[in-house]
Amino acid sequence: MEESISGFKVRGDWGDVVEHGERVTRALRDAGVDAPDGDHDARLARAFEEWEEWRPKAHETLESDVSEKTADQASVEEGKGEKAGKRPDEDIKTAGEKLSESYERLEEDDAEGAVGNWKESIDYVARAADSASRKALRRVEDTVYQNVMTQLAPYYFDNELVSANIQQSTRGDGERFIFEVNINDDVLKTDVSDRLAEFDEEVDRWHVHVEKDTDAAEAIEGAEPPPEPDPEDNVKSTTN
Repeated sequence: MEESISGFKVRGDWGDVVEHGERVTRALRDAGVDAPDGDHDARLARAFEEWEEWRPKAHETLESDVSEKTADQASVEEGKGEKAGKRPDEDIKTAGEKLSESYERLEEDDAEGAVGNWKESIDYVARAADSASRKALRRVEDTVYQNVMTQLAPYYFDNELVSANIQQSTRGDGERFIFEVNINDDVLKTDVSDRLAEFDEEVDRWHVHVEKDTDAAEAIEGAEPPPEPDPEDNVKSTTN
């Protein structure tokens, strides 16, 4: 692993990339970012979950899985209508109802009520247009990103907690990658650096976590699958 002002970098095969992501994740968890305590820490905990979801896994591929996850996390965020669970056509329908109510208020000489309903109608129309625009942008983003941008730029991740990128190297035989991860908070970055250094000293062989297909084994043997190994066990076993 190389450490610089821009982050923690590894060069190697896919297993090296996955292991690096797991070590950084363990270091962040050891620093307590996954245990929220207050608004600021809650934001970091959510950012940690986003990183945990995006980081490369042993059963994934760069071109398919990481590309899709990168496009998702880079996508335009939801607008008010989408967060409310409303489709554009539903907001347009509500806008029409509010407009009808506005005319009814006018007939009842309720000018104030008519203006209020008219404003609500405009708001629903604007919200519908916003939702439709965001959906269209995402479709364009997804197509352009996965088919064009990943050919020109590295696969990347960026939030309040972590900034990371993966590049595929064309040098040498076989698939080789460059994976760099930076911690955006300087104090936390120092903690992570110290923990990664401890891993290098304490862990002789890091067991990469791999998703297992246990359905077949359960059906044949009629037994519960064994628990998944925890990378932290590697640290504990070497220190006892």
